[in-house]
Amino acid sequence: MPTSPSARKLSLAVENYLKAVLQIGTRTGNEWVSTGSLAEELSLSPGTVTSMLKTLDESKTDDFVEYKPYEGVRLTEEGRRTALLMLRRHRLIELFLVHTLDLTWDQVHEEAENMEHAVSDFLVDRIDEFLGHPEADPHGDPIPTAEGQLRGEQVEAVSLASLVTGARFRLHRVMNQSTEFLRYLTKSGISLGIEGEVLEANPEAGIISCRYKDQTVVLGFANAESLLVVRVT
Repeated sequence: MPTSPSARKLSLAVENYLKAVLQIGTRTGNEWVSTGSLAEELSLSPGTVTSMLKTLDESKTDDFVEYKPYEGVRLTEEGRRTALLMLRRHRLIELFLVHTLDLTWDQVHEEAENMEHAVSDFLVDRIDEFLGHPEADPHGDPIPTAEGQLRGEQVEAVSLASLVTGARFRLHRVMNQSTEFLRYLTKSGISLGIEGEVLEANPEAGIISCRYKDQTVVLGFANAESLLVVRVT
């Protein structure tokens, strides 16, 4: 029986690298992730990231990544499985903090980052059971099972920025999870599951205005692209 990643007690840095590669690849739809984008994601210098990737690639005990100079890095099957388990921890902890301590969706990310490296698989499984095996975290991100499978039905979600004037939609997922942006959404009355209508999409001006209930909200296209929605007929 293979040893689980947690039993091997991977370093915090390795866990963060693997998770970041998975998240960037998921966002971009690319198997290979550039060193530059990984450095930006982790707020590290490209040189530091390159050194770590070379170390991981040359590891004699673990096979998590494949690294190629000038091309970037991609996860092996084992690396992807480990990264998914880290996402499982992070997202379940976020949801647990919202449900039990009434933390808001802009408060839970940093707390989950601190806790995900310390909790045991046993505790994560109990949290999962306590929450009723949820499909998504407070931002709409799908939660992996203990076997590394993403929960939830495959929803055809598109970015809000891709909709035209008059289109109706339901907010499904928030990709930009910066504290400032999440707080702006909260102040604007925007939350997961809310339905709205595009009042005006203006690519030339780079803005899109929407109506939620009786409130009008104007977003820049960059922020609108980070909101994944489902079309409502």
